[in-house]
Amino acid sequence: MSNIKLIIEERPANIGNFMVGRLLPFREKRMVGPFSFIDHMGPAAMSDHENLDVPPHPHIGLSTLTFLFEGEITHKDSLGSDVVIKPGQVNWMTSGSGIVHSERTPEYLRHTDKMLHGLQIWVALPKALEQMDPEFFHVEETDIPAWEQDGVAIKLIAGEAFGRKSPVPVYSPLYFLELKSTSRQKVNIGDSLFGESALYILEGAIESDGHIFEPRQILIANDAKLCEFTLHENTTVYIFGGEPFPEERFIYWNFVASDKALIEKAKQKWLEQSFKPVPGETDFVPLPQQRQ
Repeated sequence: MSNIKLIIEERPANIGNFMVGRLLPFREKRMVGPFSFIDHMGPAAMSDHENLDVPPHPHIGLSTLTFLFEGEITHKDSLGSDVVIKPGQVNWMTSGSGIVHSERTPEYLRHTDKMLHGLQIWVALPKALEQMDPEFFHVEETDIPAWEQDGVAIKLIAGEAFGRKSPVPVYSPLYFLELKSTSRQKVNIGDSLFGESALYILEGAIESDGHIFEPRQILIANDAKLCEFTLHENTTVYIFGGEPFPEERFIYWNFVASDKALIEKAKQKWLEQSFKPVPGETDFVPLPQQRQ
């Protein structure tokens, strides 16, 4: 019996002036463990007059994780954070009761040709922490646990697995792993995983139960403990998952909550522009229902 429960293909989505491939949520699978949203950005080649510009917008009830393969993004938020994220680093922003942030091409790249490629991920917060104070952490690539195991290079970007722990301050049991191989390698890591689990193929291919799967797909496992597959040569995959929450999560725009009343409150607060602003920013993304 196959351990693959569901296959999700990337679907195009527009996040302003930038197209992405949306992976989660999906109509048949809204979340994987605490992971509620995943966008694959790019790879996009931008000319000297094209830039990423996502104006200030709010979040509640989640943590965002930005992980780039190519390019750079300036992150600014209502806590006063002003950080450029580069490939291999992790931006981890916890919205809790509410935070506002913008994402833009850094000033020093705005008049040059450039690439942008990466993942943007939302991780829902446990019910008891949905209204916690907002936080922001930036983690350098050199601080992320990395090792080689049976011919496969592994990084633990967030969470805990393999007896290791990432410095990214997560708030529920989860894992977000990168696996890379330059040669064909069999992988059996189920004993190191838990909860719900999914695998995203960035490049190359994997083989499982006699079937070959290629990029831009998420494979949802029936049982994380049976996570076994073969990496083809020059393949990179990301494995994410963890313990699911007992309560349902509702998503409206950039708001995630176990109680719809929290979302309604956040909507009204954004309509009134009473969230704490991002220093130095004057524009903002309107609530979707206001758009013409």
